[in-house]
Amino acid sequence: MRIKQLLNTLLFATSSLCLFSCGDLIPERDNYIQYVNPFIGGSATGHTFPGACRPFGLIQASPETNAIGWDYCSGYRFSDSLIWGFSQTHLNGTGCMDLGDILIQPVSGQRVREDYKSTFDSASQKASPGYYAVHLNQPDVLAEITATAHVAMYRFTYAKEDTASLMVDFQHGLVNSEQSYRGRVSMFTIHKKDAYTFTGETRRSMWVNRSFAYVLKFDKPVTDYIELAPKEGEVGKRVVFTFDLKKGDDLKVKVALSTTGEEGAAKNMEAELSSWNFDRTLSTAQLEWNNYLKRVRMTGTREQKENFYTSFYHMLIQPNNIADVDGQYRGVDDSVAQAKGNEYYSTFSLWDTYRAAHPLYTILVPEKVDPFVNSMIAHADRQGFLPIWTLWGKENFCMIGDHAIPVIVDAYLKGFNGFDAEAAYQAIKKSLTTSHQKSQWEVLDRYGYFPTDLTATESVSRTLETCYDNYAAAIMARKLGKEEDALLFEKRASYYKNMFDPATGLMRPRLSDSSWYAPFNPYSLAHSESKGGDYTEGNAWQYTWHVQHDVKGLMEMYGSKELFKQKLDSLFSLSASLFDSPLSDVTGLIGQYAHGNEPSHHIPYLFNVAGYPARTQELIREIFDTQYKNKPDGLCGNDDCGQMSAWYMFSAMGFYPLNPVGGEYILGAPQMERFELSLPHNKKFIVIAEDLSKDNKYVEFVTLNNEILDRNYITQEEIMQGGTLQFMMTNRPPVEKK
Repeated sequence: MRIKQLLNTLLFATSSLCLFSCGDLIPERDNYIQYVNPFIGGSATGHTFPGACRPFGLIQASPETNAIGWDYCSGYRFSDSLIWGFSQTHLNGTGCMDLGDILIQPVSGQRVREDYKSTFDSASQKASPGYYAVHLNQPDVLAEITATAHVAMYRFTYAKEDTASLMVDFQHGLVNSEQSYRGRVSMFTIHKKDAYTFTGETRRSMWVNRSFAYVLKFDKPVTDYIELAPKEGEVGKRVVFTFDLKKGDDLKVKVALSTTGEEGAAKNMEAELSSWNFDRTLSTAQLEWNNYLKRVRMTGTREQKENFYTSFYHMLIQPNNIADVDGQYRGVDDSVAQAKGNEYYSTFSLWDTYRAAHPLYTILVPEKVDPFVNSMIAHADRQGFLPIWTLWGKENFCMIGDHAIPVIVDAYLKGFNGFDAEAAYQAIKKSLTTSHQKSQWEVLDRYGYFPTDLTATESVSRTLETCYDNYAAAIMARKLGKEEDALLFEKRASYYKNMFDPATGLMRPRLSDSSWYAPFNPYSLAHSESKGGDYTEGNAWQYTWHVQHDVKGLMEMYGSKELFKQKLDSLFSLSASLFDSPLSDVTGLIGQYAHGNEPSHHIPYLFNVAGYPARTQELIREIFDTQYKNKPDGLCGNDDCGQMSAWYMFSAMGFYPLNPVGGEYILGAPQMERFELSLPHNKKFIVIAEDLSKDNKYVEFVTLNNEILDRNYITQEEIMQGGTLQFMMTNRPPVEKK
């Protein structure tokens, strides 16, 4: 009964000003964490987790309802009935698996061997930024979690009189199969420092090979602990710690992690969480989250606010600073280094996030842009080329392209100067001229495209995405006076034209003899890891529009804007039933358009570039109405480290970086009434949607600082100077601009 009463108290507190004030209440008018629903994306294909973390922190402490298979990339599904325990690290919305480190689970009585999973009442789950709580039925324990950047903190309140224990599984992790579960840990140690403290190190592999150290500390002395016999092929141990607790007592647990060693983990715990004050730690976490979230003050319905601020929350979970509090970190070459400014970021899902998340960071979190770029440069110094997809400082080579390049060039063009521009450019040049695991530059330069018979997979998508990276490199080369390099990269940027088949009006694979590959099925979905083929998580219809840097040139290949629009309209009207077979990453369908996957995200804005703004405005409203909901299955695809969320935020405000380099944002149609962005130097940028309603989804005209805007874009400079962007909304479609 006490557990239920305590849980109800927490529920009431969650809905009020702040869970625990500690003298620092967040006033209601400034409380934006109340609009964050961490359960959004926790079912279907969202792959988000509801647990506790800090903005850009190393730790993501969260419940796990399973650990094996693609459905459990985050270790959690809202619809499940069992909780296996709580592990300390998770990925937000990815389509590949790793992490889920150091699973801990309260147990009681004799349930200390294999039967440690517990049922739970889903309604007992509560989550907000920096906090998660649930009642576990079998041990009759209220589990609560909060966190600092490097330390997870738990409060377990036991209701039973019998033996109170805690099972800690050092073998556990998120994996593809039972076999990989058994084989993921290759090294493990545990040392008892005293009756309260245990430390050790482990090395494990899944998506990447990595090692880390931990400090596990209890606020009550361990009266006994046993190491369970490992299963065949397992190295990591399962340990059951027992404590002398009375009915209603709580046990607090801290878990600190470090990539460098036990000393680093201990320093992290001492610096960030030397006390046992759970409530104060939670209050500090919530204040930190709120200080980020209040950078945008949005007016709208409760549902709109929950979708918007949860999107902002998801975007702030990563990239993750994996450096210790003293700046030490373990890099891609497995050696320990010192981070510039004590920050070294990883979890760069660049194939996804270069499109909108990183441009949005330059507006809303500009203080992180230089550290992000410095981390990429440091990674390139050791690896020999810029990161492609990094996790805990390691390269997993997932996806295609060299999309750190547009992120760096965008930062450079927007005036960020906290990194060495020449060093950044040299890393870009080397990445684009020295072949590595994900490139074949000599093939590209010989043929002007990646021939399907000389490229293992994804020939069309790789050509198109490489064009964009070279476009970005050319701009920076010219800015730095490197004309010869600029000409090479500009030439490569135009190679997308070699993929365009005039007969079909689609980007089509071709052979090394320049002939088109046949038979050609434009509806056939491909993925390098599952189906092979010439496209990446998509087909010809979806990838034909992947020319973010030269929409005018793409239109010219169709002969006119009208023919371009006709073809583009077909994308949204052709039935998804034409797919040869479904693909888990191709979701959120409107015809052949797949909003659940990133290559489609810029496509609705192409209509405005072609002179048909009404169609852009109609599609944005349709996507908002159908693809984002404030419920666990409310995301139509993987959040992909904040990219799905960044699309929502930009599009809600009425503009989007169709070309993510250089700071031009194509206008769409705002979906909420008002936004106020807090910018550096006490400046404000305000977006107003006048007369917005269900019927008034079209834009009659736009003003910037009370002057009519006679173009279809705004710029980064205009935003960062502050001012007011006002959309006059109407129920009449705007006139097409031929």
